[in-house]
Amino acid sequence: MANDNFEADLYMSRSLENIAYIRQMLGELHVVAEREGAEMLCYLIGMAYVEAGDLQSGRRSLSVETGQRHKSPRVPF
Repeated sequence: MANDNFEADLYMSRSLENIAYIRQMLGELHVVAEREGAEMLCYLIGMAYVEAGDLQSGRRSLSVETGQRHKSPRVPF
């Protein structure tokens, strides 16, 4: 039982590290988009940056806490 808690804590810690990395990259992408004058990209990247910040600060919870992740729609890259 203690091992389950440890694994859950480790999983949550990794998730938060990933969110922090994503947020950092979004900040850098925002700078690039701003230099290019891409206003819509700046807006969308800014919204994603705010969302990542909310996840980091706990204002919005990760779906991993309930054991289920929200599936994102497939986006062609």
